[in-house]
Amino acid sequence: MTSFVLRPAEEVDLPAITAIYGESVQTGTASYELEPPSLEEMIRRWRALVAEAYPYIVAVHDNDVLGYAYAAPYRARRAYRFLVEDSIYVTPNAQGRGVGRALLVELIAASERLGFRQMVAVIGGGTEHAASVGLHRALGFREIGVIAASGFKHGRWLDTIFMQRALGEGSTTLPD
Repeated sequence: MTSFVLRPAEEVDLPAITAIYGESVQTGTASYELEPPSLEEMIRRWRALVAEAYPYIVAVHDNDVLGYAYAAPYRARRAYRFLVEDSIYVTPNAQGRGVGRALLVELIAASERLGFRQMVAVIGGGTEHAASVGLHRALGFREIGVIAASGFKHGRWLDTIFMQRALGEGSTTLPD
């Protein structure tokens, strides 16, 4: 990829984000959704995360959204408040060109700035997503478990790989 810019996602980006995610839902195994959500639903999801100040970023080249990433709560219970789950989706024509890596690097940095202490990657169809596993590993994530046959999509059982990375001081100090 010649060049791209990372910036916070804006509502104007949501049609492109919806298309990227929709293609992944229809053809891939990273998401266990079976039907692509509507633009309205994707806007609702984006607004919910942004309202709670979770990072949600896009990679843009010549006004085209190449990919997006966001951090979201792992679970709603208050004790999980320092743990976020990452999500990264890149257009097929931009995959393997550093877009996903740049998005994840920025997402980690943004999550650290916000005081989060741990990040988890929940990689659906994990055994089929060696690139995603490798990217997370290269950025300091370690595999913490596999749920075998946890999803059924495209006529087959899929495994889910869990990976984790400490953010900032991790668990070495108490949070503020």
